[in-house]
Amino acid sequence: MGQNLALNIAEKGFPISVYNRTTSKVDETLQRAQNEGPFPLSGHYTPRDFVLSLQRPRSVIILVKAGSPVDQTIAALSEHMESGDCIIDGGNEWYENTERRIQEVSNRGILYLGMGVSGGEEGARNGPSLMPGGSFEAYNNIKDILEKVAAQVEDGPCVTYIGEGGAGNFVKMVHNGIEYGDMQLISEAYDVLKNVGGLSNEELGEIFGEWNRGELESFLIEITSDIFKVKDDLADGELVDKILDKTGMKGTGKWTVQQAAELSVAAPTIAASLDCRYLSGLKEERENAAEILKEAGLKEEVGAKRLIDDVRQALYASKICSYAQGMNLLRAKSIEKGWNLNLGEMARIWKGGCIIRAVFLDRIKQAYQRNPNLASLIVDPEFAKEMVQRQAAWRRVVGTAISAGISTPGMCASLAYFDTYRRARLPANLVQAQRDLFGAHTYERVDRPGAFHTEWTKLARNSNAAGVHALN
Repeated sequence: MGQNLALNIAEKGFPISVYNRTTSKVDETLQRAQNEGPFPLSGHYTPRDFVLSLQRPRSVIILVKAGSPVDQTIAALSEHMESGDCIIDGGNEWYENTERRIQEVSNRGILYLGMGVSGGEEGARNGPSLMPGGSFEAYNNIKDILEKVAAQVEDGPCVTYIGEGGAGNFVKMVHNGIEYGDMQLISEAYDVLKNVGGLSNEELGEIFGEWNRGELESFLIEITSDIFKVKDDLADGELVDKILDKTGMKGTGKWTVQQAAELSVAAPTIAASLDCRYLSGLKEERENAAEILKEAGLKEEVGAKRLIDDVRQALYASKICSYAQGMNLLRAKSIEKGWNLNLGEMARIWKGGCIIRAVFLDRIKQAYQRNPNLASLIVDPEFAKEMVQRQAAWRRVVGTAISAGISTPGMCASLAYFDTYRRARLPANLVQAQRDLFGAHTYERVDRPGAFHTEWTKLARNSNAAGVHALN
């Protein structure tokens, strides 16, 4: 990604220096700059030569593995940097590490940005979504460059100043959490269509391709369609069927769920997607369980045409819930940290370049423009109407999957979230009564203010004794 981002910057006409401790990487970048350009790119082989090759105020972008490698790189570079220079970390870093580093380098007058970069290697080369947070002065120093290299959509480049401190890293983290949910929901749609509907990979490729021309149009739906079409060059059939069903992860999804818990924000779809990645790692255990519990699932006959349309609607409604959860988490953290995040602008910069880019992000942007204090996407008038229209199909898909023994934890979590959120009264009154009985935690009443405590067991036994006496 670092090499591709450097070539992207150079291609836009900005002179750039590159450094990597592996000299062959520097040589490779120089060769690519010559072959693909020529571009104004120079290579350097020591931190000192690299830093001194830059005009002041210097702006240095680092893309290395999160954690201690970032600290080591900062130490090596900052030794040669001066007051007013800037370091930009473009990795998936924990936001508190960025806030620590901001303080550490500020002692030397160095500015700092933690910048989320989404879009993978291709995005870095051709236009990513960029989420810079930290020093506003540092952002202004490189604003022109970032706006040129970012993905371009009809309402501007996919970059904006996110906010102070670790805001950029936090927004990128939640972006990745939404991505976890999105990928899980798509995999569940595939699972139901394949194992309940009996559809072939060729048919699935066509269906996802068709979906990508409608309300579900997005990068992930597009690439999913492509995946089903790739033949295996080592054996018969399609390659997707030969891939081991174990999903990797790098930590941002876990961080998202942890932060949701810390902030008391419900994020069940994202949490379900994380749980499924954990469960996917238990391959041997799952194979043993499948053998022991075989025939536990039931087959249900469903018309293929209706199933396909139902799954499309269920996927759309589930995805809206996942995005709503992510946006609510961003809002909660923004309030806690005083970042003043513009949620509509977050949706806008995700419209291009990034992994979760989707056509309905523009409608999410519009929802927050209509009401910046929107409690949830689910209650935006436009999205609310669509959720209600799709709930019958959504319930059919979940019910059909359950009857067939096909797990759809993401769709189930989204539906449960929707059903819980839309109810004016929940059974939480009973839970609170239980808490008051065993822990004297008190409760509130619906008909009068204040906190109350009841001797539940004593009153229940007195009531029971009175009932027995009346029978006698």
